Parts: sequence; C-alpha cells; structure tokens
Amino acid sequence: MSKQIIGVIGGSGLYQMAGLEAVRRVEVKTPFGKPSDQLVRGKIGAAELVFLPRHGVGHRWLPTEVNFRANIFAMKKLGVERIISVSAVGSLSAAIAPGHIVVPDQFIDRTSQRPSTFFGKGLVAHVSMADPFCPDLSRMLADAAAAEGAQVHRGGTYLCMEGPQFSTRAESQMYRTWGAHVIGMTNLQEAKLAREAEICFGTLALATDYDCWNEHAGAVEIEQVLAVLKQNVELAQKTIRRAVASLGQSRTCRCASALKDAIITEKSRIPRKLRADLRPIIGKYL
Repeated sequence: MSKQIIGVIGGSGLYQMAGLEAVRRVEVKTPFGKPSDQLVRGKIGAAELVFLPRHGVGHRWLPTEVNFRANIFAMKKLGVERIISVSAVGSLSAAIAPGHIVVPDQFIDRTSQRPSTFFGKGLVAHVSMADPFCPDLSRMLADAAAAEGAQVHRGGTYLCMEGPQFSTRAESQMYRTWGAHVIGMTNLQEAKLAREAEICFGTLALATDYDCWNEHAGAVEIEQVLAVLKQNVELAQKTIRRAVASLGQSRTCRCASALKDAIITEKSRIPRKLRADLRPIIGKYL
C-alpha cells in the first residue's frame, strides 16, 4: 500500500501546523522559481503531511505575489495527492457569521494578474473546472469541522479577488447579486493548478468579517479580522488532524485522472525541455 501524503497550505493566521512529529524542513526546486517558503514535512499518525505557509513565514507575500505555480509544483514533486487549503475570507451572506467555517464547492474568478496554469510555451492542455473542489475531500473536511464543534456551511461560492485592498461597498453588493457566499484573495489559482497536477483540493474557509456590504457590521478592519482568525486557528488545526485521520489511502474521485485526454498538443511537438520540466505532472501521459 502506498504512503499517504497530504499537503496543507496555511493562509493568514496559520503559519505553522501543530501536532506534527518527525519535523524537517525542505527546499524544493521548481521550474517556476521558489515556493513561498520552505516546506515542512512531518507525520500526523500514519499519514505524512507537507505544510506550506502561503504568504511565507512572517507573512511577506501579497496575494498577487504568491508563487502559486511553485507552491503546487513543489507539493506534487514531494508526492502530495491531496491538498487542504486554509483561508481567511469575508462573508457575503448574513447566514455566514464571523467565526463560521465554509467548505466551498464553486468559484468566481475576479483576478487578472496571476499565472494560473502550468501549461503554455508549446504545450496546450484543457482540464475541466466545472467542479473545482474535490467532492470527497470537501465532504471529509466538513464532517471533521462539524465533529470539532464548528458552525459549518457545506458548499458555497468563493469569489477570488485580486486585492490587496478590500472591496468597495458597490463591489461587495454586486458580488452578492452574483450568488457569491464568501470572498478571498488566494484559493482560485491553487485549485486550478491542483487540478492540472491531478491533486485533490479542498478548502477550509474561515469567515472573519461580513466584508463591507453589511453596513451594520461596519467596514472591514484588519484588527478585527486578525482577532477572529486567532480564535479560529486552533479549530482549523484540530479539523485538519481529524480529517487526515479519516482519509483513506486510495482515491476514488476524478481528480487523479484530470489530465487524461486533456493534453491537446501532439506529443512529438512538445519541446524537450518542457517535457523534462513538467515530468512530475505529465510524465505518465508521455
């Protein structure tokens, strides 16, 4: 039986993963440059876990500056098959109060300045993003959060904005009419790249505020956001530990074969260097 390796990407407030044993830090080289920081490897029970702080230790990278391609490629190179992404989000729904956890199942993309594919430069591939989150991993995350006593919302649309500024009131109101439930600045690229890398992807979205549509709650203030985050970090870590313990060794979802039939370029025309650079992702299909 193959070893289970799970990746965790920590967002604002979650810069380390408590409970890891046999911890070691590793540098991973990628064709896309350096990841956000060193990756931390360790064990939780029988599972191996790879942790990466999305914004770097000390929160050094803006959402637009995060090297998403290097982060996901490094996870793939280390053998990660499932990624749990933890993110702070604003709520666009009265039902989702600060402190609640959302496990989204859809995205709206409002970013414009970020590479979000491993392909190009002589290699074309089109993966399906109709259902951008792994349903199996998402279900296990929601179950684990509920078991830890969290107020969990199963499903919902995550609107990913460019940032780093928060929304205007007009934008916030518009996003609500679009059917978005939460708003954040990071997860969309991670989900797209994870799908191309055939890695299962699920999000624990930690609601920290009501964005600015809810004028009764006031405008978004970073001090309030950080205060709610501090309360939720321990809950998120407990949820991850519980979810990791419940994950099976084998995957039965479609994430593991997302690239099957998605590569359009004739194999003989794929540049040799590109073949070598992307071998961890496309090797089995060439």
